[in-house]
Amino acid sequence: MNIFQEVESGVQSYARSFPKIFNKAKGVHLYDVDGEKHLDFLAGAGTLNYGHNNPALKEALLEYISQDGVAHGLDMHTDAKARFLTEFKERILAPRKMEYVVQFTGPTGANAVEAALKVARNVTGRHNVVAFTNGFHGVTLGSLAATGNSHHRDAAGVPLNCVTHLPYDGYLGKDVDTSKFLDKMISDNSSGLDLPAAVILETVQGEGGLNVASERWLRNVEAICRKHGILLIVDDIQAGCGRTGTFFSFEKAGIKPDIVTLSKSLSGFGLPFAVTLIKPEHDQWKPGEHNGTFRGNNHAFITAAAAIRHYWSTPDFAAEIERKSEILRTELNKIADKHGKTLMQARGRGMMRGLNCRDGELAAAICKRAFQKGLIIETSGSESQVVKCLCPLVISEQELKEGLATLAQCVEDALVHEISKAS
Repeated sequence: MNIFQEVESGVQSYARSFPKIFNKAKGVHLYDVDGEKHLDFLAGAGTLNYGHNNPALKEALLEYISQDGVAHGLDMHTDAKARFLTEFKERILAPRKMEYVVQFTGPTGANAVEAALKVARNVTGRHNVVAFTNGFHGVTLGSLAATGNSHHRDAAGVPLNCVTHLPYDGYLGKDVDTSKFLDKMISDNSSGLDLPAAVILETVQGEGGLNVASERWLRNVEAICRKHGILLIVDDIQAGCGRTGTFFSFEKAGIKPDIVTLSKSLSGFGLPFAVTLIKPEHDQWKPGEHNGTFRGNNHAFITAAAAIRHYWSTPDFAAEIERKSEILRTELNKIADKHGKTLMQARGRGMMRGLNCRDGELAAAICKRAFQKGLIIETSGSESQVVKCLCPLVISEQELKEGLATLAQCVEDALVHEISKAS
């Protein structure tokens, strides 16, 4: 471990929670250099929906590499890009009657968000954007301005401008419809809120603590955007690619965003890949006006196309996710109900669920014990108080239940330890 302590920046974070050297990964497991196996309920913070080294994706990639396929191509036309665009159009967009052009941005989700914000501002000629409490959209300056968490915002070093943060669904309590507040603020010329270019939101706030927007709230926000000529951006970077049960997290709400950002599990293999989907009428870029050296990751195109072809050609995979989501929901509710609402509550949607604990100290204690028992799981939320389950979507029902049994035991152990400390 000395090399990491000697050379790597102190900004590292996940390595602090999981102080091991990993050298192998397969399916839903990570293996360390000591040969210990760890069940992965983190999955690259939602990047590995199809598991580690998925065989269908790996085979396609190895075949492409063995034929000396183009690895890096800027934004030039390649057969790998054509494969991805064809699969994405025919198996994702067309069946959902969606019409978007695909912008290949830099390789991270933050790059996709930066592009989305620029599109909205350039199309409308307005600068302000509405984002929501507890939202997370990245840590580059534009995306960071739309991010709520002070831990990240404080590191900016400069003022973060041109974004107004308003309350997310449920932020003011379950009986308060915050979409009405949004409409009032926009409609009132004396509210102090400049007419926004866009509203950006996550349907489920992953890093913000698994806060779930209701379908009704999402439809209300969309209607408000249409009423006032505001573009609606859905950040589907963590909640998309099947994590909530459908490919896009907003499908069941029936909304039609103007712009959608995708990354994380889009490549399906952990390869950096991000896109911004734009309604054709808003695609007003001049050539090269927004670019990046690594917007042509052809290896990612290959694995993304393979993932779409393998998992999204039929409704079977979505139905499988729904079944596992119900197991996850049921078991987390059992854990929460056993210990009472003052200690924790289950929350989330689809395969993006967790336990909202009394405080970050309890959540951290649970996660630490989980790692000692071979389960990799992390926290999220404003105070890191939510134990968040982000296991690969391909996990078997048996493996899912085993991981949840371990989690239940770790909750028990953490609370027992807490009681013994107090006595």
